[in-house]
Amino acid sequence: MGEQLEKITASSGYIKNKFPKGFNPELCLIIEKDLDVLHVFKIFSEIDFADVPEFDLNGRDNVYKLAFAKIKGNDVIIYKGRPHFYDGVSMRNIGHLVYVLKYLGVKKIVSIDEVGHLNPRFKCGDIALIYDHINLMGDNPLIGKNENELGVRFPDMSNAYDKEMHQKIYEVLQDNKLIINDAVYLGITGPESETDAEARFYRDIGADIAGYSIVPENITAVHCGIKFAAIGLITRELVADKMMEDERSEKQKIKDQNEYLKSASKKLGKIIEDIFKKI
Repeated sequence: MGEQLEKITASSGYIKNKFPKGFNPELCLIIEKDLDVLHVFKIFSEIDFADVPEFDLNGRDNVYKLAFAKIKGNDVIIYKGRPHFYDGVSMRNIGHLVYVLKYLGVKKIVSIDEVGHLNPRFKCGDIALIYDHINLMGDNPLIGKNENELGVRFPDMSNAYDKEMHQKIYEVLQDNKLIINDAVYLGITGPESETDAEARFYRDIGADIAGYSIVPENITAVHCGIKFAAIGLITRELVADKMMEDERSEKQKIKDQNEYLKSASKKLGKIIEDIFKKI
């Protein structure tokens, strides 16, 4: 057994020993730690990332938790918080968290990310439903030795955001009369904000929204055969030219961003139960 598989086995073995009685998760939710969308889940128990062997997150594992939960009769693992590439966490270690899910029996992931919008038709405070991505992060979690037990060397990314899951979430949005912003997600490193020229370039190459988190999670999930869906909570406007005209103070921008996050989270919170029931 290679070193990567040994680490995955160590992590998944520890987590399995913490499973509540009869817990059999096939679904996972990945969210930022501050998102208020968990009120519809029944949380059985939680463990700290810091306690899980081989969760090497560059000293930031003390801020994240893994929850064992249930919704609509389905057992769910929830990652309450995620490491970011801009934190100095390697792509390999970010991917490790997804491989561990595979060894825990997870078959589907729903990942939620806070994003900025490049598409002028989108609005802050709304939800974006991601159907594809562009990777401009300059790295990915598959670089290095490939473990054939995890997946093939060159995985097919033509259905990276599972079409069936996407359609079911689309229908939930329709049923709840929410605006549907079908989106191509651009993966960038951060943490600095985008320049006006960058925002224009990103839009020109076909991106609708930009974020710092989902791409490595998705690539790893595709590699190891986990179906993946993703939703963006739109909190920033990254429309070229408008950015240069924005005269708000940094303090006001942060305040507005937090208000937009609350608005988008509230919309997601009303439908997340339906999403997990339908997928």
